[in-house]
Amino acid sequence: MFSSFRRTAKLAHPSNRARINQRPRGLRALRFVFTVAISAWLVAGPMLSPRLIACPFCNAVSQTIRQEMAAMDAVVIATASQSDLTRDKDTGEVSMKVDIVLKGNDHVTAGSEVRAIYYGDVSIGRRFMLSGVDPPNLQWSCLPVNERAEKYVKTVAKMAEEEPIKRLRYYYDFLQDDESMLARDAYDEFAITPYSVVKELAPEMDHDQLVKWISDTETSTDRKRLFLTMLGACGNEKDLPMLEEMLRSTQKSTRGGLDALIACYLTLGGEKGLPLVDELFLNNKSAPYADTYAAIMAVRFHGTEGDVIQRSALVESLHHVLERTDLADLVIPDLARWSDWSQVERLKNLFINADPDNNWVRVPVVNYLRACPLPAAKEALEKLEEVDPESVKRANTFFSIPVPARDTTGDGTSVERPSRQKFAMDQSVAPLAIGSGPIAAVVPVAAAIRPVTAAVVPLNPWRLASVLLMAISTVVIAQLLLLSGGADSVRKDSV
Repeated sequence: MFSSFRRTAKLAHPSNRARINQRPRGLRALRFVFTVAISAWLVAGPMLSPRLIACPFCNAVSQTIRQEMAAMDAVVIATASQSDLTRDKDTGEVSMKVDIVLKGNDHVTAGSEVRAIYYGDVSIGRRFMLSGVDPPNLQWSCLPVNERAEKYVKTVAKMAEEEPIKRLRYYYDFLQDDESMLARDAYDEFAITPYSVVKELAPEMDHDQLVKWISDTETSTDRKRLFLTMLGACGNEKDLPMLEEMLRSTQKSTRGGLDALIACYLTLGGEKGLPLVDELFLNNKSAPYADTYAAIMAVRFHGTEGDVIQRSALVESLHHVLERTDLADLVIPDLARWSDWSQVERLKNLFINADPDNNWVRVPVVNYLRACPLPAAKEALEKLEEVDPESVKRANTFFSIPVPARDTTGDGTSVERPSRQKFAMDQSVAPLAIGSGPIAAVVPVAAAIRPVTAAVVPLNPWRLASVLLMAISTVVIAQLLLLSGGADSVRKDSV
């Protein structure tokens, strides 16, 4: 009780109140650092990889068995010739006989004896998959296998060079296997497979089984994300009521993998599904940050990988986020990359009205205006430089002009709407410079966003190096801020 009173008294002391009031500045600085890092990645992304190459909402847990095999010099199936009683107790080495060579016939042969370090339980006759590196004296790593796992590993080795769709057909049957190793490896294979290939498997997916897995509250979030992505490929409008019920649910277990859930709902519902997403997440100022961010990720997926909803409809949903000044910086880069130049005046006012609690939004606004080819954007930049020259300078120093992304959405199944006229860019509009220096490509904005005439931007190694250097510096600065903030907090508590 008395310690609580002393702490209250310390907090009430004017000098301590002043120091406490300074704490948000550190948080604001940290927020700015992370904003810079995210923006840097958005700039570097088109240079490093123009398209997402894997399942959009899945994260592989580890390297797959197939990937590990590819990295090894030799892979074999071997049988232990020793038990716990007879193996080398000092080094952990176990003598094993090679039965089957899956890879590396030049380095090892069937019937030969090898020694591998394994500290788990060993009995004579136990089977292992051994992976060896550094020939000729191969160093082996061990993976115990039972009969089913051994058969799985052999098949994976045979299918290593097959087309991705053929491999997926095999892995599909193991997604929820009782053997955790097989289920995990099958999931990881789906997670690293391009979304376009996953969609090819749609006719062979068991729709009802996917719905059952998704509805099971015991299904892990990472698995649910994959199953929702797959349902988006093989489902239909009859699934929408179930998905809407999940979106409206307040149960955390039901809404696991919310980004994939929203994306699946929009894939099956098309543009007609956007009003619900706006109502629950994007235009709902009381929606939690995590939920709104999940909705932004789903919309971003449909603007880059999806081919169902036109970007002209997607950006209208993102416009709602601009009303939330604490989140606006998350969507401004998307508006620039998708060539939505209808928000020049709105973003100019957002910059001018930014206060110390949300001034991190200023750099993304400047980058948007730099990319915009309209005369109004140039005039706005001149005005903003008078208001906050430092933010304009940071944007010009650390970021190149955002490159409009290629529009993959096409006409799709979107509902016709008059507002699309806002995004029709006339060929007479001033050209947009893509890139910098002698390799810069100058193309009309309308051409830059059309797949048939999109400019190919050569990779600038100096820009790539500067982005990577800035990313590393950002991490270092973030760590210093965290450490100094923690130390400052300790000093406050000890006063």
